[in-house]
Amino acid sequence: MPLITFPTSQLLWVRVAAVLFTCVAFSVVAQGGALPHGGMADWCIFCWAFSFACTLLVLLVEQFGLQARIPVSWSNFPITIACYAALLCFSASIIFPVFFLKDQHYNKEVRDHRIASTVFSCLATVVYIAEVSLTKARPGEVAGYMATAPGLLKVCQTFVACVIFILVSDPVSYDQHAALKWCMAVYCICFILSMAVVVLCLGECTGCLPIPFSKFLSAYGLLAVTMYLTATIIWPVFQFDKQYQGRSRASSNVIAVAVLTALNFLLYLADLVYTARLVFVSV
Repeated sequence: MPLITFPTSQLLWVRVAAVLFTCVAFSVVAQGGALPHGGMADWCIFCWAFSFACTLLVLLVEQFGLQARIPVSWSNFPITIACYAALLCFSASIIFPVFFLKDQHYNKEVRDHRIASTVFSCLATVVYIAEVSLTKARPGEVAGYMATAPGLLKVCQTFVACVIFILVSDPVSYDQHAALKWCMAVYCICFILSMAVVVLCLGECTGCLPIPFSKFLSAYGLLAVTMYLTATIIWPVFQFDKQYQGRSRASSNVIAVAVLTALNFLLYLADLVYTARLVFVSV
């Protein structure tokens, strides 16, 4: 498969900036941020460290011309990493100040370290968005699936599902009714299938499916939209309706899950529309 060529000078500097910003974000807070162990602190550190390591890998591979030696599709891998990194840094840019800057009383040095990490996390988010914008497929351009709108939507779908898993598991909020367990099944099934598509594209294994990849995407997209539509309706009904809720009040996690479920439904709907256009236009 031919590699996609981009204006390397601009893309190179964007990736160098991403490596520097993420490195500073976790280095500064690790040195003087006085963060507690576990919970959201570890999540933010993971977001920055993962993005730094993966972007550095992409940078080194491309600079040394080792694309052919890497056992992944290089037309799909860099933009997938950039999209995940943008979402991870964006989440850290929101979570970190909310948990570790708002209403916190620390000495000036610790607070300055945390403010610096927040600023560099925001800068990293911007440059990763710029990288995705530079490397995504343009109209009429031959590119890997992950560089197209449906491919990028797959990344967003899996990321939102991961956030949902975190919210529903601490504390567990889906074991009160069978309907809520169905919602959890929807999240798991759709996440597994979306992640399977990402892995198949990265490994260039789409030809291993027993049916054409385009038909698989269309069938799966329709199934996912239908399933998420049920979850979008069922989750708030069984969590917010007093008839099923009992005396307990809906927590902020439950409300967030309802919002993210509706968001993922819209992402899957947009994915289905884009996939249908790609399939029928190509036919």
